[in-house]
Amino acid sequence: MLPELLQGTDAGGLIIIQDSVNYSGRHLLKSFINAALNREEAVHVIGFEISDTELKDGLKETLTERLHFHNAFKDPLGWTDHPDFTVHHFNLEELTHMVQQTSHSKPATLVIDSLSLVLRHVSPPTVCKTLQQLKKGEAVRSIISLLHTDIHQRGTVGSVCHLANSVITVAPGINGDEAVAKITKRLKSGKVIQDEKVFNIKEDFTVIVQGKPSHTGLRQDEPEELQTDPTANLTFNLRLSDTEREAKEKLALPFIFSKEKKTALLHSGPGSGRILYEPDANDDYDEEDPDDDLDV
Repeated sequence: MLPELLQGTDAGGLIIIQDSVNYSGRHLLKSFINAALNREEAVHVIGFEISDTELKDGLKETLTERLHFHNAFKDPLGWTDHPDFTVHHFNLEELTHMVQQTSHSKPATLVIDSLSLVLRHVSPPTVCKTLQQLKKGEAVRSIISLLHTDIHQRGTVGSVCHLANSVITVAPGINGDEAVAKITKRLKSGKVIQDEKVFNIKEDFTVIVQGKPSHTGLRQDEPEELQTDPTANLTFNLRLSDTEREAKEKLALPFIFSKEKKTALLHSGPGSGRILYEPDANDDYDEEDPDDDLDV
């Protein structure tokens, strides 16, 4: 599934690359940029966290002619008099005008590096609304964004990823040059498919997919987070031994009747006790109104 996303088989939509402090997704983001440039697409990159020099490092000069970098790294909050691009420009009108300034006949690919800085200064509902409008509009072909999940609340990450057509969560692999990508893709029919692949990225930002991971954990030099046992320090035992479990299974519960007990209750044998009641002469009993003696 990862090669299909890199090849741009599905036109349009929003792709979110989730990373964390354990593994950066920026190299995979540059692989998407490189793949789009190889398809002769115009690519607009809004750089909030890196400069244009760092972004173009490793990309072929012949490809960067169709790469348009919008410098939000220099002044992301608009503190100077003439900022190039700020977080406050992140709306449908500004983004559409920015993309349409270049003369390209085909819709461009919009890359956001990264959406985390925007979410720190713009409300999540506003960001989600802008992304949804861009998806439905005709200004861009697709949107690819990096998102640092460990600096946002879970609800914020969930809201943004709910809009995405594909979410790629990257984590370190077992070997040093490998990484694991967990992919969740939503089809137009509403069906959700998932995949997990081990990959590495070459110097020219070509992605090599090696197959499914044999271990879903972290690297060997990174110990997994220990999960505490809530029953470890109790003064009583919550678990049963084999002898206790066998005795429990043999125990007859009071509300479960055996076949012999059911037969004895339903079919009374000779000598069984019965209660007979004969009305006394002083009994005031009216068959037509049995409750006549009650003060109601």
